[in-house]
Amino acid sequence: MAATLGSTILGFSREVVNARYFGTQWQMDTFLIAATVPTILFGVFNGALVSALVPTFSEYLTHGEEEEAWRLGNTIINGLAILLTLCAVLGYILAPYYVPIIAHGFPGPQMGVAVRMTRWMMPSIVAVSLSGVFSAMLNAYRRFRAASLTGIAVNAVTIGCVIVLNQKYGIYALALGTTLGLIAQMAVQLPALLAIGKYRPVIHWNHPGLPKIWLLLGPIMVGSAAGQIALFFDRYFASTLSPGYMAGMNYATKLVGFPLQIFAAAIATVIFPLLAAQFAQANRRGVGTSVITGLRLVNFITIPSACALIVLAHPIVQTLFQRGTFKASATELTAGLLPYAAVGLIALASNVVLTRCCFACKEMSWPVAISVFTVVVNVLLSLAWLSSLGARGLLLANSVSQSMQALLLFGLVWRLVHGIRWRPLLGSLGKICLSSFVMIAALHWIGALGVHPAPSLVSRVWYLFGQVSIGGLVFIAAARALNIEELSMAWRLIVEKFERNIIAPPENREAPIA
Repeated sequence: MAATLGSTILGFSREVVNARYFGTQWQMDTFLIAATVPTILFGVFNGALVSALVPTFSEYLTHGEEEEAWRLGNTIINGLAILLTLCAVLGYILAPYYVPIIAHGFPGPQMGVAVRMTRWMMPSIVAVSLSGVFSAMLNAYRRFRAASLTGIAVNAVTIGCVIVLNQKYGIYALALGTTLGLIAQMAVQLPALLAIGKYRPVIHWNHPGLPKIWLLLGPIMVGSAAGQIALFFDRYFASTLSPGYMAGMNYATKLVGFPLQIFAAAIATVIFPLLAAQFAQANRRGVGTSVITGLRLVNFITIPSACALIVLAHPIVQTLFQRGTFKASATELTAGLLPYAAVGLIALASNVVLTRCCFACKEMSWPVAISVFTVVVNVLLSLAWLSSLGARGLLLANSVSQSMQALLLFGLVWRLVHGIRWRPLLGSLGKICLSSFVMIAALHWIGALGVHPAPSLVSRVWYLFGQVSIGGLVFIAAARALNIEELSMAWRLIVEKFERNIIAPPENREAPIA
């Protein structure tokens, strides 16, 4: 848990450092375009490989066939390393042809910078994907500590490179730091993987587990790729906006990802093996109960978090980012975008849990179809709102499509487990929303007092800390008054974890790139 928290703090520190040196200038927009391909591949390979490899690899381990499990694992690792190295070489050669498609709105000189940075980042393709495989195999062994260090590695290396090399290389220091950080992310898992003592540099193309992997991996990769298309179109459309809007969208999205990374992804990762085991035992009622519990805990975290991000958008952005090249105008830009990204947080977190439930139940086709459908809706809404709302329209399209996906996935899970006891979920949702409204009223009351912090970091931090603390205390008090079970449930889980030394598996569903 400490490593996961440290990773999240360093992730925010990375964004703070990026904001200080690059702000919302055109250079940051250019880096985001250069990072698009590695980011998309992270989304496709990390999620797909974890979801497809864990059940198959774990099945061999469960039946005592460890040697067969590792024959499969070695084949995946070595084959993927060869394939992705070839892809990285092709990506380097072909960068002048595909980067202008993504950044079609960039002028010529900026396009040249984007092509060069894209080439600098090609080695990260191999590191990103192999890191996902290592995490999947270590998760199957219930070894989560090494994976929890990946975020620390990538963020620490990136921050160090930007601070040390910024004067000499400018925005290229961020590209270099990101590439080296992603390689470090893979490297920190190697000792734990090699310590198991089963890795061999061999490939068994005729392994009977490969058809099972491909059967699971194909639909999941299609679904993951469909989800990453939304990122492609975000960058594609945003490249036509004024300089800085793409960077502002990125900062807003990172802020929304904070509660998602700490809580929602961890809940989903913990619950995935439980769901798979319950489904294997034909305990569909247990699956339904576990999903509802996961959703209730996710709602308890994300609903008040989304409300706080919306109400406190300006002081949050000002306190975290406004320094160096990140001026007051950049604060206004980012704070104006943050609410449109925050409204999708609840659905985004719910989708992590619901998708994992579908994969645990070995249902692949429908989640893929739902993902493809919601991406189409996202693109259509982006086209409809781009001219009138600009970057706000792109973020709102993401939030609306994510909400639609959550509703469709909930209906699918309902069918898979032959009905869900939805009344506890609905009752819990109502109480959490009511507690959040009480918190919003308290925050608005504080804002109406007309108190403003002095233009210093200490004053801004203290002011924001006071608002967050009061809002949190009001929410908890309202939750206790309404007897919200998730409050005591979360507390019991934390106490039990420390008493029994239970390791919490981290999972960063967000690409540690850009």
